[in-house]
Amino acid sequence: MWPPSKMFVYLWPGTSHRSMDWLQSIFSEHSAVQAVVVISLIAAVGLALGKVRIFGITLGVTFIFFVGILLGHWGLSIDPQMLAYAESFGLVMFVYALGLQVGPGFFSSFRAGGIRLLGLALIVVLLGTVMTIVFSKTTGVSLPDMVGILCGATTNTPALGAAQQTLIQMNLDSASPALGCAVAYPLGVVGVILAIIVMRKLFVKPSDFANPADEHRNQAFIAGFQVTNPAIFGKSIREIAHCTDHKFVISRLWRDGKVCIPTSEKTLCENDRLLVITSEHDVETLTVIFGAQEAKDWNKEDIDWNAIDSQLISQRIVVTRPEINGKKLSSLRLRNHYGINISRVYRSGVQLLATPNLTLQMGDRLTVVGEAAAIQNVEKILGNAVKSLKEPNLIAVFTGLLLGLAVGAIPLALPGISTPVKLGLAGGPIIVGILIGTFGPRFHMITYTTLSANLMLRGLGLSIYLACLGLEAGVHFFETVMRPEGLLWLTLGFSITFVPVMIVALLALKVFRIDFGSIAGILCGSMANPMALTYANDTIPGDNPAVSYATVYPVCMFLRVILAQVILLFFL
Repeated sequence: MWPPSKMFVYLWPGTSHRSMDWLQSIFSEHSAVQAVVVISLIAAVGLALGKVRIFGITLGVTFIFFVGILLGHWGLSIDPQMLAYAESFGLVMFVYALGLQVGPGFFSSFRAGGIRLLGLALIVVLLGTVMTIVFSKTTGVSLPDMVGILCGATTNTPALGAAQQTLIQMNLDSASPALGCAVAYPLGVVGVILAIIVMRKLFVKPSDFANPADEHRNQAFIAGFQVTNPAIFGKSIREIAHCTDHKFVISRLWRDGKVCIPTSEKTLCENDRLLVITSEHDVETLTVIFGAQEAKDWNKEDIDWNAIDSQLISQRIVVTRPEINGKKLSSLRLRNHYGINISRVYRSGVQLLATPNLTLQMGDRLTVVGEAAAIQNVEKILGNAVKSLKEPNLIAVFTGLLLGLAVGAIPLALPGISTPVKLGLAGGPIIVGILIGTFGPRFHMITYTTLSANLMLRGLGLSIYLACLGLEAGVHFFETVMRPEGLLWLTLGFSITFVPVMIVALLALKVFRIDFGSIAGILCGSMANPMALTYANDTIPGDNPAVSYATVYPVCMFLRVILAQVILLFFL
């Protein structure tokens, strides 16, 4: 096998060594430039290969890891200090951006609707953790190697970073978990997909799939009503709202041929026509309250809201003023001051009901109904400077990284452990990212980043981290796989992947009667496996796989990062 410098010269036969000295130095002589070139080469080749689908499956960005292993095996290397810096920086940037993304949904996953899904996902996590400890005790595989196998089997590179940081704190070799992760990773991706296929072929019936029409029942729904219930004649909208737990917003009221924006003090009369924004499952109850529902479908995408009447217009306004960030909708008193109504709020692709207690965030898109002059005034209040949202808010990014590293360095004393626990480079930033993403707007902290900006931070950080990780693991990878214990590692890793997800899938299907789409999302989210989620989304109709994935993923990702450290500290 050629060393790297000879290999690249061979690509241009007939070229003299002297004329190619500059190329050799770029790849073989350790320097800052050489480190950037090598990492960029590994990332570029890995991302290109990651787009290739084999039997409908792609490893995506993870292919960078295996390209790094191959080039590391061929002898390509960078300065050890540069390798440690780039690997740490990539990991920190990735987990912090990940925390920012999952933060808004992290605590909401503990609500009643997601508790059952989350409980099943946690069983997957705990089963894999127990199997890791048991396998280490019974097979003779060292615990650091077994933790690496666990990280590969669960396709969880942040947990691998946390485990490596823990080993460094304990003054132990931190390279061995990367080998175990590399060996188990491919079957970790395939194992979840295989479990979904086996479940569908052997256990799932057509009735186990959710009705796609039911998936959007909790989103904002528009309905027309006519007031025919004598019990609410002469009562104000505030009084009616206090008599029911069901949330609704009256966007327009027609009376005697005239339309208006009703305030909470507006009293309803017989034969008033109302345009109401609510949840679909509340429509039946509101029909009883108001009297009669109109037959017209107000949820079609092609409705021209400005053509409904000549007096009012509908316009979408984006929150871009920092002063509005973190304020409750009711505190702005826009309806009373300007005679407008906010009917819906779009946030991160989700349509929310504009209730008075809704906390506004930068980037929210508000559907405002009212007269043209009033809407212009509201536009000044909210900002609507869309261009300003495209400018990256780097202060929040660097502040979050700083706080995350500080939190990760705090020593935490736990009973029974002589060495204080530190969250490290992986745990600290992801916790701070989650907290800032969740609570930042309440303290008027501007945490908004566009989805593309967040994906760029995550992708760049993960690519750098995987390139360095593969380069480091590649030195001893193939000799490890070719040893007799290499097959054992593969078997143990596949068992950790396949057994827990099959047990939980059968439990969810047969005992809890959860639809198969949601089950697939639970399996993918609990194993932090976006590649398997892509397969599930392509083969299972509806949005349930993605919804349940988003419900369980934040907690499971966070828990695996912590457990990777706890296993080493308690059992090593």
